[in-house]
Amino acid sequence: MGNPILTGADQTELYLPLLEGKKVGVMGNQTSVVGEEHLVDVLLKEGVELKFVFTPEHGFRGDVERGEKVSNETDSKTGLPLYSLYGKNMKADSIVNSVDVLIFDLQDVGARFYTYITSMHRIMQLAANHNKKVIILDRPNPNGDQVDGPVRKEDKFKSDVSFHKIAMIHGLTVGELAKMINGEGWLENVAQCDLTIIPVKNYDHSMKYELPVKPSPSLPNYISVRLYMSLCLFEGTDISVGRGTDWPFQVIGYPDPLFGEFTFTPGVRPGMAASVEQKGKKCYGVDLRDINPDEEKFTLKYLLNFYEKSNFKETFFSRAAFFDKLAGTDELRKQIVAGKTEAEIRAFWADELKEYKKMRKKYLLYKDFE
Repeated sequence: MGNPILTGADQTELYLPLLEGKKVGVMGNQTSVVGEEHLVDVLLKEGVELKFVFTPEHGFRGDVERGEKVSNETDSKTGLPLYSLYGKNMKADSIVNSVDVLIFDLQDVGARFYTYITSMHRIMQLAANHNKKVIILDRPNPNGDQVDGPVRKEDKFKSDVSFHKIAMIHGLTVGELAKMINGEGWLENVAQCDLTIIPVKNYDHSMKYELPVKPSPSLPNYISVRLYMSLCLFEGTDISVGRGTDWPFQVIGYPDPLFGEFTFTPGVRPGMAASVEQKGKKCYGVDLRDINPDEEKFTLKYLLNFYEKSNFKETFFSRAAFFDKLAGTDELRKQIVAGKTEAEIRAFWADELKEYKKMRKKYLLYKDFE
């Protein structure tokens, strides 16, 4: 066994000295842990002058489901004010001006459509606008052993789920992506964020990493995190990926026996009740809970299989505009409708992916998987 992986947050000796005499704001949630303790609790215990917490999608405690409003409130344990940065917060500029340093500590999962990296971009932009320092406490990417999918196209496909012109499965830690945002001049007016990254110790991109805390309500375990790369595209359809069951992002189904013999019925689960595909309906499909997650990588096979089996191809992409934002392009949807194979589709994005990989190499902090 090698040395244990230490996240940026675990290495308090590297960042606590940078906070002495500073007023500090944090962007964090339930994944912002130092061992068994929450980062916020550790900072307060160490006497850091903490002024507020910015929260991403899913809220400070990680119990708000996708796309739901995250309200500004007060943390009951610490009394700290909580401010949402999911969507737009008109008071964000004045909030940022109340501190000297912003700490970013969120556990990403390695997909462009996971919105924590959009929140990081907003933190960097606010800091650059007001000459504030950002300290990123880096964490491993549980899908960092792959780079795949189409690179986002022009700005009409830009959204909270497709904020950056990067590959769908980007192969970066948040620290590496932050370097890329600065290095490629992606902040408004090509501004530069004053950035310090506390890197992960004893980590490289080929390593398996199981998250110690679930990053969001519908990614409860390692299998779901690995399958999320491939299954999230179903969110642009009415096919269920198990939200409202005990196995979100581990099963796929629809209320029609032609999709398979395995059955499940989405219902109500904490954090998932607001928006559940096929809620209360018996779905037929496939059970992926027995796969080997270490061997699971991004693939279109699940999506293509369900599309081919469907007898409602004209309405399969029921939320076509959202599907295109997830994909970062409308080409993928059009290729599926045209009957292209996965090999043919992959060949179409091969050149842009090659160029992205070349750019990515410039910003790596850790040994690559290749």
